[in-house]
Amino acid sequence: MGEDVRLRAVVELAQGMAAAHTPRESWRAAAGGTCRALSGSFAALSVWERDMGRLRVLVNAGQRVQGEEEFPENEAYPVHQFPEITEFLHEHWAGGGEPHAWVETAEGPSGGRAPGYCHQRVAALRRRGRGCCVVAPIVLHGRAWGELYVARPPRAPLFDRDDADFATVLAAVVAAGIAQTERLEEARRLAFTDSLTGLANRRAVDLRLDEAVERHLADGSVVSLVVCDVNGLKRVNDTRGHAVGDRLLERFGSVLSLCGAMLPGTLAARLGGDEFCLLSVGPTADEVVRVADELCVRASELELGDGVACGVASTGDPIGPVGSARRLFRLADAAQYRAKAARAPKPVVAGREGREGGDDPVIRLADSSEGAHPAGERRRFRGRGPRPAP
Repeated sequence: MGEDVRLRAVVELAQGMAAAHTPRESWRAAAGGTCRALSGSFAALSVWERDMGRLRVLVNAGQRVQGEEEFPENEAYPVHQFPEITEFLHEHWAGGGEPHAWVETAEGPSGGRAPGYCHQRVAALRRRGRGCCVVAPIVLHGRAWGELYVARPPRAPLFDRDDADFATVLAAVVAAGIAQTERLEEARRLAFTDSLTGLANRRAVDLRLDEAVERHLADGSVVSLVVCDVNGLKRVNDTRGHAVGDRLLERFGSVLSLCGAMLPGTLAARLGGDEFCLLSVGPTADEVVRVADELCVRASELELGDGVACGVASTGDPIGPVGSARRLFRLADAAQYRAKAARAPKPVVAGREGREGGDDPVIRLADSSEGAHPAGERRRFRGRGPRPAP
């Protein structure tokens, strides 16, 4: 392969990884780009999980055989089965050596093997109908991170020393791409995470709720929102200090997370201050209300604060058409406001307070706030600008 061709392959690999927005996209770009660069038929990217003592496959690209999934859930190999990895990790790299790739063939030692021969890899090549492979360690932040594996079919030219050297270069490009993806993921995590509780933040809720309502409009999926206001936070802050108040918020956040886990796929979030929410897509309204009941009970048992005021709005209840995220939020907020005003020990649920045929007070309150705010209302609902002073 000419120098210009290989240089172009390196650039394309780097560009592909730079364009990735998620870890999976980054893994796919790494394996696919390396496979093309080395004229392989198959490639895999694996990570070394030190705590488990194993190589776990992140992605399989190219011509997969039966049993090989693109993003396998449980494909992993004990490191002790691959002595060349152990040697590299614990002797070569620890001794100050540089990462280097090596070649294996399905013929094994009699086929002109390169240093680093591993019987397990040879057996795997034969079992999967492949002729040879090149293995390149990936080093990230000065530590062995995992490996790239590229294979060719039996009748294709065998990888040689130049290919192994080129694979080492490609592995370095992949390492840089993975580092970039990790930085982006960390920035994304911080952007959508509440720093005090570790829950999702308001930005994350807004995005997820917009998607959920779109799904509801498309296929009728039930979308439910539980909005909570922690009672007694101001008293705790004033009498015991803000550090204790933060502890109350953290403990309630843990309770919220625990209850949210009872509903598959539910997002637990802190909206800001003493306000939290659960966003559920799929479970029925009754299931969500049961979890909200449990949340109120557990919040009342916390040693700090005075429980929680909780409001629920679900498209599974008779609340009228929900054509926007804003509408569902206003209904849940109105329910929570009524729970707060009444010091209700249980959640108030939109659509379940009125007589049959309508006139639900929560819906009426949410509707009235669309225009001028009623006298005495303690706040504007979210999405309507800053709240007036109480």
